[in-house]
Amino acid sequence: MKEKELINTIKSLLNSEYIGDDCAYLKDLEIVITQDSLVEDIHFSLKYTNAYQLGWKSVMVNISDICASGAKPEYLTVALSIPKYINSDFIKDFYKGAKDASKDVKIVGGDITGADKLYISIAAIGSTKGRKISSRANAKDGYKIIVSGEHGNSATGLKILKSEIDLKKDNDFFIKSHLMPQAKINFSKEIAMNIQCDYAMMDTSDGLADALVQIANSSNVKLKIDFDKIPHNKNVDMETVLYGGEDYELVAVVPESILSKISGYTIIGEAVSGKASVEINGQIIKNIENKIFNHFEENNEN
Repeated sequence: MKEKELINTIKSLLNSEYIGDDCAYLKDLEIVITQDSLVEDIHFSLKYTNAYQLGWKSVMVNISDICASGAKPEYLTVALSIPKYINSDFIKDFYKGAKDASKDVKIVGGDITGADKLYISIAAIGSTKGRKISSRANAKDGYKIIVSGEHGNSATGLKILKSEIDLKKDNDFFIKSHLMPQAKINFSKEIAMNIQCDYAMMDTSDGLADALVQIANSSNVKLKIDFDKIPHNKNVDMETVLYGGEDYELVAVVPESILSKISGYTIIGEAVSGKASVEINGQIIKNIENKIFNHFEENNEN
């Protein structure tokens, strides 16, 4: 079972114009809205994260989706389904982490129920006032492909937690990248408040390569990438940079004219006319589904 196949089926059945991007853009209400669920032993393992870190990351992944749309993160609701082995101290620490990650974004409600495992479901709302909202279908021939931050750090941190690799003095850096990511609020704000034309933007929660493929397919353009220009730590290999996921960086495909008005970006390639595809150092990416995270496989995190 593949996540994207299910999404396409649901979108077709509902005949919805809102399904397809990181957020649903409700233009008449001047908001975007998104929802993500995290399931114990699928998206996280309590062997590797504490309650505070889990609260932090749960919130941050939703704020990242709002940032991917170009909107301003404003409100969150948090629903928890709690097993018997989770105590009140865990819940307190979870909400401390969530609160610290939220900062100016307000947690305004949610739900609590019982379950056999720990389930976390968060909805986030962002304001679109004064901002140009993105869509992965808006990349155009001649646009530059830019990214924030480094790629592959989070997946490397997970490998260290699972004792698959040991990078000695750098272990703490990579582990923190995995357990406590930072949504790119300022990067998103600079683009959305300065750009006037349509543009594409996504976060890299499922990996940089996946985001690029989604944009290429939705926009019906070819994205040509120079791997050597992708910011990454020298200890991270090419496969992890492209397919690792959970960095929550942003990739945007924008006209060159906007670049003088924003900061903190790296140009990694260009959109060109041609069959929808992603070309990295002259090679077309294929069979990406076999390389990225599958939400329907158990024991992904442990």
